[in-house]
Amino acid sequence: MKRNTRHLLLATLSSLSLAASPAFAQDAAPAATAAAAPAPLADSVPSQLPRIARPSHYDIAVAPDAKALTFTGRVAIDLDLFESSTVITMNALDLSFTGASIAKADGSDATPLTATVDAGAQTVTFTAPNTLAPGQYKLTTDYKGVINTQANGLFALDYPDKATGEPRRGLFTQFEAPDARRFVPSFDEPSYKATFTLTATVPADQLAVSNMPIAHEMPAANGMKMVHFGTSPKMSSYLLFFGVGDFERMAKKSESGAEVGIVAPKGSGEQARFALDSLGPLLTYYGDYFGQPYPLPKLDNIAGPGQSQFFGAMENWGAIFTFERILLDDPAITSEATRQAIYGVQAHETAHQWFGDLVTMAWWDDLWLNEGFASWMATKVTDHYHPEWQPLLTRVGGRERAMGLDAYKTTHPILQTIRTVEDTNQAFDAITYQKGEAVISMLEAYAGEDVWKGGLRRYMAAHKYGNSRTDDLWNAVEAAGAQGLTAIAHDFTGQPGIPLIRMTGSRCEGGASVITVTQGEFSRDRRDTIDAEGRRWQVPMLVRTIDGKEQRVVVRDGKALIRSDNCGATILNGGQLGYFRTLYTPQALDALRGTFANIQPIDQLGLLSDNFALAVAGYQPMGAALGLLAATPTDANPYVLSEAADRYAQLHTIFDGDAATQAAIAARGAAALRPALSRLGFDPKADEPALDAVLRADVIRTLGAMGDAAVLAEARRRFASLDSDPKALDGPAKALWLGIVATNASAADWDKLHRLAHASKSTVERSTLYTLLGSAKDDALAQRALALSLTNEPGQTTSAAIIGRVAGHHADAAVDFVDANQARVDKLIDASARVRFLAGLAMNSDDPAMIARLEKKAAALPADVRKPYERTIAVLKVQTESTPRIRAETRAWLAGK
Repeated sequence: MKRNTRHLLLATLSSLSLAASPAFAQDAAPAATAAAAPAPLADSVPSQLPRIARPSHYDIAVAPDAKALTFTGRVAIDLDLFESSTVITMNALDLSFTGASIAKADGSDATPLTATVDAGAQTVTFTAPNTLAPGQYKLTTDYKGVINTQANGLFALDYPDKATGEPRRGLFTQFEAPDARRFVPSFDEPSYKATFTLTATVPADQLAVSNMPIAHEMPAANGMKMVHFGTSPKMSSYLLFFGVGDFERMAKKSESGAEVGIVAPKGSGEQARFALDSLGPLLTYYGDYFGQPYPLPKLDNIAGPGQSQFFGAMENWGAIFTFERILLDDPAITSEATRQAIYGVQAHETAHQWFGDLVTMAWWDDLWLNEGFASWMATKVTDHYHPEWQPLLTRVGGRERAMGLDAYKTTHPILQTIRTVEDTNQAFDAITYQKGEAVISMLEAYAGEDVWKGGLRRYMAAHKYGNSRTDDLWNAVEAAGAQGLTAIAHDFTGQPGIPLIRMTGSRCEGGASVITVTQGEFSRDRRDTIDAEGRRWQVPMLVRTIDGKEQRVVVRDGKALIRSDNCGATILNGGQLGYFRTLYTPQALDALRGTFANIQPIDQLGLLSDNFALAVAGYQPMGAALGLLAATPTDANPYVLSEAADRYAQLHTIFDGDAATQAAIAARGAAALRPALSRLGFDPKADEPALDAVLRADVIRTLGAMGDAAVLAEARRRFASLDSDPKALDGPAKALWLGIVATNASAADWDKLHRLAHASKSTVERSTLYTLLGSAKDDALAQRALALSLTNEPGQTTSAAIIGRVAGHHADAAVDFVDANQARVDKLIDASARVRFLAGLAMNSDDPAMIARLEKKAAALPADVRKPYERTIAVLKVQTESTPRIRAETRAWLAGK
């Protein structure tokens, strides 16, 4: 699953229905490896179900009523019962049962069952009148369920027709982590793998899609049809998918042999081309890398209108679901950054077809085996096919997002303890994704690329169609030749926190540097207890001198001595491949600052990130970081200039209410960024590098946020041009310019944006414009946006985004609003994200009273529900304590310049 990131072929393609394509007239699942004899789930694997039974196959038939938002279902479950019992318990949520029976596998001895639902436990227990002996059975039950309006279980998304603007409704499913039980009574845990056959009764003029191709379909009464999908390979329940609606499909055959397709609302047309042309090569690359060909006959990526507060895309095997805004390339509004995100998200979800789908973690404790590896592989494959995007540089930003959580005592290890549904929902965070990716990058560098790949191939071959634990992976990589890797991996995955490498000394002896380092821990809120706790990591380092010479060092037992044959500036985390902070001596940092322009871009990014984090946390003065920022060349790599732009924008925000200091920061920011804008101009140039387009947007956005008069005037000029030409802003910068207008909007501007949103026939543009209405700095307009969010006008999945945008400038007002309308707001948010929504809004508050307010809320909550509040409270406490020091040190540095 992707948490909310071109290989063009010239073949002429048509939009095809699943049933019309000969490639989809298939019923056989791919052959799996020889199965072991059925056995109860091992005690070593966590489970919330009794271990007396396990499924082997589900035969599901559903009939959704999209208008009534209900569905009926029947499922026949082949299962093994391992001990005598009168009851069989499985997962079910928001389902009611109208009948059930159980028979032996051959159909004999049918016996009625009584279904008892436990809503709190999210289970249904089927009780037989007499004891069932161990053996193989088929349990059949009829049931009814609800179609949700947020992305949980089977859900509906409403959107305007792209041609006529008439309302349309599509149905989709989202089951990760605990929501297949909303669609079918099931053993809804990852280790209970089974095969699935799905039949759906749907409107005859609509397109239905699932994990497997359509085997056949037949007419049904009242303008309906029955669509029978082929039997899936053995997989976890959360990977099942079903969708139906007024869709079209663009498809082609891939080099892997599988057909690839993009399923999207009718009228999408060529907007699907970019994603489609990228999809086939991804299958080729991953199949080769993992040594396992893609095993299904097709892979679709289904575009869903709307959005979620919990996720952006989901890796259902053979039927990825992705929200349209990060799948379809609409030239009227898609920016270059979004195009790259379209590729990155699809690369992430396609990687899951192996890491997550073919081999699945045994329990949610090992979720990072899915998400960290998919994130890492997505970056790797993007670098292979699109080196011009320089995707490896993005790993620094990902690492920083992880460290933003990992620096607080409320963090958790990569390997978590997951025991409740809410624990599972909260496991999808930057530790799982970005820290996972960073640690994998570090371990690959330690093992070497060939050894690492060899280990992954061993792992895939050993566990395909099955489940695994993290140590299975380490054992495979060590067996491939990476001796000592497991101990390092355990340090970084089994304990939380961030190692801090301190340079304690550096001297020049005979033309060579002798550097001593010690290992501690970086923290924002527990520095007083770090030494007592004494966490230790074995830390792999790539030490790089300014002339490019490198050596690998592993810090063991908390210290290391490093010798290099150069007395010049030295980078202790060369290539930023290590997951640690680096605190240099003042003299060593001065040397790096003096030659900053000559340092490789990825190390420039790492040095900026490390030194700002260390300064903000009080490990060194703010001047140390500000000096590096000032040393950033005006012609630096686009990623580095974008990072500099972000730093100026953050500094500017810290001084809200202090106009004089903001003016000084804005002047420095303009001096640093205007040369790039002068070179790039306000408008795209033909055939310009993709990163120039991204940098242009970042620079304009930052200058606009800091009140740059020229940028604000240009935004207003362009906004006014819409009065005479509604398409005047169409193009990759549309949302950028409208965002600047929205932030600084007058009442008249807000009304005009509101009219544009209401009139749009584009789901993505409509959602974007409605969300921008929440951006206004003006208090009264913020209140209007909040009120609008509780109406039906923006759409069920857009309203929460409006509230979230309001919190950017009006956090306290947004929290007040949610408090006053909690029940109504809950309906606007995925069940998986509800617990952390309000805590996320409060993160932007600068009122110390918010801390006590959140503490009072948290005190009344169960431990698993309390976690998001505890994280926000920790951040706000540190900010309250550190902001006065940061402001004072920044003012002093500015005055000295």
